[in-house]
Amino acid sequence: MREIKVSEITEALSKLCIEANITLSEDMKKAVKDAADAETSEVGRGVMSTLLENLQIAETEDIPICQDTGMAVVFLEIGQDVHLKGGDLTEAVNDGVRKGYTEGYLRKSVVSDPLLRVNTGDNTPAIIHTSIVPGEKLKITIAPKGFGSENMSKIYMLKPADGQEGVKNAIVDAVIAAGPNACPPVVVGVGIGGDFELSALMAKKALTRKTGEPSNLPHIAAMEKEVLDRINESGIGPGGLGGAVTALAVHINTYATHIAGLPVAVNMCCHVNRHASVII
Repeated sequence: MREIKVSEITEALSKLCIEANITLSEDMKKAVKDAADAETSEVGRGVMSTLLENLQIAETEDIPICQDTGMAVVFLEIGQDVHLKGGDLTEAVNDGVRKGYTEGYLRKSVVSDPLLRVNTGDNTPAIIHTSIVPGEKLKITIAPKGFGSENMSKIYMLKPADGQEGVKNAIVDAVIAAGPNACPPVVVGVGIGGDFELSALMAKKALTRKTGEPSNLPHIAAMEKEVLDRINESGIGPGGLGGAVTALAVHINTYATHIAGLPVAVNMCCHVNRHASVII
């Protein structure tokens, strides 16, 4: 049994909050650069050039890539041989988010009640997802989620008879319906199967996969490629101003489901698909 102080989680998360908001991960940098090279529209190339310049300025001047520094979504993969000590895990996570967003001068975007709309002033509480995994390590992944793209999310409770074509059509329709509102080029996270809430969680988690890395299931990898091609054929383009690159990647996660169901969730993120991880 390995002991980990929750204060270590707080410190790690505070650093991750700042890192994720200022420096885009290497896989995302490559995806944006490749998209800029692939864009055929003159206007689209101009948009991509501006996005690349913005990434460089953010990194060199230590300022956020985007003014919307997101709601903190935290994934914790906790080894079953880990014993957490020294305090409450949820409080430790929120302390880390509070510290990171305050010390990093990141915009505070969380309201305490969805209807009364009073800002909490420190970007807490975070959204926390925990899973127990083998081993004696703890992996923390933060994915600050801006709501321009989050608001474009969709969930479909399809019928099994809709089949693969119905699933593909739903994903493409969601992206086309979003148009410029999700700040394309986007990364599209998809969850297929499970139930209502698990499909949405899988879609969100799919956004943290290394960008462009295909599913290890051949039929899903083929679907990812086909859907990506169809989305890019839509002509929405960078910034919604027309072009060949509307999406950088489509990532699909799947899970077993009920014989009567075919849940499909689509969670989009703009080119600032922020995610950073650390293992304690």
